[in-house]
Amino acid sequence: MSQRTVLYSEHQSAGAKFVPFSGWDMPLYYQSQLHEHHAVRQAAGLFDVSHMLAVDLLGKETLAFLSRILANNPQKLTPGKALYSCLLNEQGGIIDDLIVYQLDEQRYRVVVNAGNREIDVPWFYQHAQAFNEVEVMPREDLAILALQGPTARTQRLRLSEHQQAQVLALKPFHCLEYDDLFIARTGYTGEDGVEMMLPLAQAGAMWKSLLAQGVTPCGLGARDTLRLEAGFNLYGTDMDTTTTPLESNLAWTVAWAPSERDFIGRQALAQAVPQQKLVGLLLEEKGRILRGGQKVRLSETTYGTITSGSYSPTLERSVAFARIPMDYHDPYCEVLMRNKTLRTRIIQLPFIRKGKKAFS
Repeated sequence: MSQRTVLYSEHQSAGAKFVPFSGWDMPLYYQSQLHEHHAVRQAAGLFDVSHMLAVDLLGKETLAFLSRILANNPQKLTPGKALYSCLLNEQGGIIDDLIVYQLDEQRYRVVVNAGNREIDVPWFYQHAQAFNEVEVMPREDLAILALQGPTARTQRLRLSEHQQAQVLALKPFHCLEYDDLFIARTGYTGEDGVEMMLPLAQAGAMWKSLLAQGVTPCGLGARDTLRLEAGFNLYGTDMDTTTTPLESNLAWTVAWAPSERDFIGRQALAQAVPQQKLVGLLLEEKGRILRGGQKVRLSETTYGTITSGSYSPTLERSVAFARIPMDYHDPYCEVLMRNKTLRTRIIQLPFIRKGKKAFS
């Protein structure tokens, strides 16, 4: 039986159409996926992402532990800062992608994907055994909300005037704590905004308060088209344990310095010669939609594959991610769709940056 977040009844009241996602019943959309997408690009939208899991990591050796398990370097962190990283296996394959927040010198918080919570948490416990003072604490008691869009940080968050001013001044990839409320200027839409973690019992009041201010409730459908436009990978679709960051447009998340930091997967990545890369595709013809699994023809004998694709409401064209050979540098390719061959432009990601087209 699928799980439900603490806000399930609120979604029902808002008219949500539900779909199963990673073992959870989640809203796909409420009234219109297109409306929700544009609301986030133009104003503010609210997502319930409580199917994801926050995990607190505590103790004197937590930084050393994170330095071992993350491909990016958590030594860059200071209290109140956040870092995006991949979690790798010994072969350099991607177990998950996550954000880690430093709360103070002995407290860190990571947020893992819904479909990987049953894999990531045992992985943390397993590798924490090599350290004497690391405590792994899954936070099943927290709901997670994402408030996204250009006006998101101007919305009232049930805070004092001073605290609200601090949220407005919060820098990207930084976070704040107010008693039971955790706020980070992060997101998965390519827009400004915050992600909030708060006790389950307080989630309903925050949700109702923001909707009463005119914020649009948004489902997984808009979340997917927004992240696709922004060039953000979806775990299990655009990357997994069979792919490395070097061939998933995530080489920038691998921190090679300092050279003595022996993170899991480092040796495999150092010896790897990537044969493929992940690129963006823009279908110039209107009226057709690129989808995951479709073949990309690069020559008579060379092919790639679309990993995920959809209609881009902002560009009014179909866009996609595709895995193609590393040595292919032509600006165009062809996508095979039923009995047709469609000319497609290769785009350096992202498609959209801060609500505007990011390519010429």
